[in-house]
Amino acid sequence: MRKAAICAVGLGAMLLGSSPVLAHHSGAMFDSSKQVSVTGVIKEFEYTNPHSWVRVMAPDSTGKIVEWGFESEGPSTLMRNGIKRSALKEGEKVTVVCNPMRDGRPAGALMRVTKIDTGEVIYFRGRPPAAAPAAPAAPAG
Repeated sequence: MRKAAICAVGLGAMLLGSSPVLAHHSGAMFDSSKQVSVTGVIKEFEYTNPHSWVRVMAPDSTGKIVEWGFESEGPSTLMRNGIKRSALKEGEKVTVVCNPMRDGRPAGALMRVTKIDTGEVIYFRGRPPAAAPAAPAAPAG
């Protein structure tokens, strides 16, 4: 009887321990108190789970071309915000605004991308600034 009870407790512990665990990594590696702007050319837009990445080739302070990696949400979140896989294309000139890595590596949490040729702004995090309120109509006559 004692052996059966021990087996039952062990089996129960294994079943409870094997239940799915919901977890997500921290964003602590990004400095959310700072914003960095990087201008360069898109190398790749990785529209993948669990996070999408925008890879940009941009000159550093010495003029050397460096690959930057900008992390964003997964495709389902991007699609809900109207951002499609075709939103960014290899070779496009862009300015990216991000929360940079705390350790200084060329990477960050993607906030927005501005396409240099068209001026289109794509917001990955945060919201576009609110439109200015319309001016009140002049009183009639």
